[in-house]
Amino acid sequence: MDLKSSHAADEKHFSSDDEKGLAPPAYTGASAGGHHELGAGETRELSRALKGRHMQMIAIGGSIGAGLFVGSGSALYRGGPGSLLIGFIIIGAMLLFTVQALGELAVLFPVNGAFYMYAVRFIDPAWGFAMGWEYALSWLVILPFEITAAGITIEYWRDDINIGVWIAVFLTLLVLVQFFAVRGYGEVEFVLGIIKIIAVIGFIFLGVIINCGGVPSDNRGYIGAEYWYKANNPDSTREAFKNGFKGFCSVFVTAAFAFAGTELVGLAAAEAEDPRKTLPKATKQVFYRIAIFYILSLFILGLILPSDNEDLLGASGANTKASPFVLAIQEAGISGLPSVFNAVITLSVISVANSATFASTRTLQALAMNRMAPSFLKYVDPQGRPLWCIILQLVFGLLAFINEANVGTQVFTWLLSLSALNNLFVWASICLSHIRFRRGWAAQGHSLDELPFKAQFGVIGSYIGFFLNMVALAATFYVSLFPIGSPPNAEAFFTTFLSAPIAIALYAFWKIKSRGGPGLYVRSHQMDVLTGLREFNPEILDMEKKQKWGIRDMPARLYHAIFI
Repeated sequence: MDLKSSHAADEKHFSSDDEKGLAPPAYTGASAGGHHELGAGETRELSRALKGRHMQMIAIGGSIGAGLFVGSGSALYRGGPGSLLIGFIIIGAMLLFTVQALGELAVLFPVNGAFYMYAVRFIDPAWGFAMGWEYALSWLVILPFEITAAGITIEYWRDDINIGVWIAVFLTLLVLVQFFAVRGYGEVEFVLGIIKIIAVIGFIFLGVIINCGGVPSDNRGYIGAEYWYKANNPDSTREAFKNGFKGFCSVFVTAAFAFAGTELVGLAAAEAEDPRKTLPKATKQVFYRIAIFYILSLFILGLILPSDNEDLLGASGANTKASPFVLAIQEAGISGLPSVFNAVITLSVISVANSATFASTRTLQALAMNRMAPSFLKYVDPQGRPLWCIILQLVFGLLAFINEANVGTQVFTWLLSLSALNNLFVWASICLSHIRFRRGWAAQGHSLDELPFKAQFGVIGSYIGFFLNMVALAATFYVSLFPIGSPPNAEAFFTTFLSAPIAIALYAFWKIKSRGGPGLYVRSHQMDVLTGLREFNPEILDMEKKQKWGIRDMPARLYHAIFI
């Protein structure tokens, strides 16, 4: 049984998509931008306006923000440069497997809601309900956090202006972006992504120069790996692995927050012009993002900034004034550049706030479409925007003004605790969805040759990714139960692990409401492997794979990689 025979009845509807190797999807979840009259009970489709360059920039630099530029500082202080590097490598490897699995599913099923829908169809509707709401809630509360972070960055230059002014300014900018629908989101991410990439690459080169003693204003001279061990001072706390195993485990929470949003490229597939062509490229480029923008930059950071720098104590949450990247430049005595990098951080957190608006609204709309959220949230306006979802997200943005109250910090700490572990839950669900999908795909008579894009690491990669997620969750549980420098206490535990009992409560709620649903999980023969399917022509795909690029084609290839 193949895709053409299973959808033979739809052949009369094939359009020019067939010439590209695709047949129209059974359920697209997005439109190309045209409008048609709605029938009774119908909902408009989301706009399909994201181009290849948007998708690739979302994959490479879409979520680089406060997690990397600020949160890495506290991880460096608690765990040391060795723990920081290894912890990010482990989470980065896990994300490589996860994004590959997501790419395979999203190319075949570019439906709105992406991984939430995959969990519903391939794992269990109750677990999908829990993951969908946890994911939406996490981005709802991250928006005011990122807006606050952007406001705090301005205090680097002007601390005489109330932060509420800047919160209002940045929230207004986000509102303006919404007028341009998903194309506005894509263009903002494309421009800001380029700026972030240039800044990180620039920092890497600068870090090498600083480490080799090439900065005249830096009296330290050649540094080498001096900050990775105690050197001649036995009382120094400078060492590669601080606080032992606890220090190593503490890095996982920071790394998970820093990598949050890597999965957005799959969520954006439903609004991409041609997900089959753009999504495989975007998922493959996640490797460069992890290897260069995270691993290499943090390795350099650990070489040029001592982990016992007291300013790193404040490097958490939205406190961008304690950014380790800015501190590293200041340590070298370079004037002017700290301000430039602080400006980059400002733009980065605005970029993540923009991503938060996209992620939460699309997930909420998908939940509503599946009767797992209030029905009014499924409304899509003529421009292809989930209007009520956007309004709800922007209302949550007003929570940033809580910083004007004395209890603002405590409120934000508990709000963010709702999303502390959410990323690990979502990534584990993506890997498990891929494992279950492969089993259902085979059980219903399909072969791997029918897939337009296959995960490069296969189903084995998903097993490894799932295992690494469990390791990260176990490490986080350990350091939450036994925090560094203090005895076990309930507040420290729940500020990190609160999202776990919430996920269990959501799962139990839907199980009870649906009276058990399909049982403990969806059986292979019961899986829906056809809804939202985009067919393809294997012969045309083979021709595209055999296309050769010569040396003379390098300029065109570079142009295609960045802009197409």
